[in-house]
Amino acid sequence: MTSPQIQLAGIERVFHLGDSAVHALRNLNLSISAGEYLAVMGPSGSGKSTLLNLLGLLDRPNTGLYKLEGRDVTTLSPDEQARVRSQRIGFVFQSFHLVPRLTAAENIALPMVLAGLAPVQRAVRVKQALKDYGLENRASHRPDELSGGQRQRVAIARATIMQPAMILADEPTGNLDRATGEEVIRLLEGLNASGVTLIMVTHDNALGARAHRQLLMEDGAVKQDQRHDMPQDTGPAPCAVPT
Repeated sequence: MTSPQIQLAGIERVFHLGDSAVHALRNLNLSISAGEYLAVMGPSGSGKSTLLNLLGLLDRPNTGLYKLEGRDVTTLSPDEQARVRSQRIGFVFQSFHLVPRLTAAENIALPMVLAGLAPVQRAVRVKQALKDYGLENRASHRPDELSGGQRQRVAIARATIMQPAMILADEPTGNLDRATGEEVIRLLEGLNASGVTLIMVTHDNALGARAHRQLLMEDGAVKQDQRHDMPQDTGPAPCAVPT
């Protein structure tokens, strides 16, 4: 078995609200291999989003060790963490988080602009991403001119444009109708089928059941960690990571 892509050991995350201490994560130990499809589930306040923020280097633990691809990322400076986020991690959110004044193409290109990629390279990748995600005729449209499904496809294209090793999805279908949500999930599952690690927070039991591994959280701790012996059949991959 290959070495884990993600290793968490003794992770604690405590938030102080006035005189009260809220233990969002309690002595969390977790190992995730490259290419896994993991659903993080549990009631509100169980620590799901805190875990996702920590995995995405948007937050730091109070104590504990987080190794990403063998590297202790908790000791990195904010600039170093930002570089790791840019190169290795893609984010997909419930509320899309697109920049309103930018077109679909410009939103997709944004991570490459921030990373300093050359304009010619950006143009090639954006053109391919627009094609892969069925957005070629929406390239010049701004977010308020797109449907919810189109916005989420732009968000997924943006999340994968830097060819990350893992995608972190926080309730990616929460603002979508059932049919559109199914389309978005199949896009994410297609990326996973191409080798990208997919970690998804969801409150939807049916959606969580599609993952090859379910992590049930309660009071900041892992209550249950269940794996399927064989990956579920989610149909053919609709797309691959844009190149």
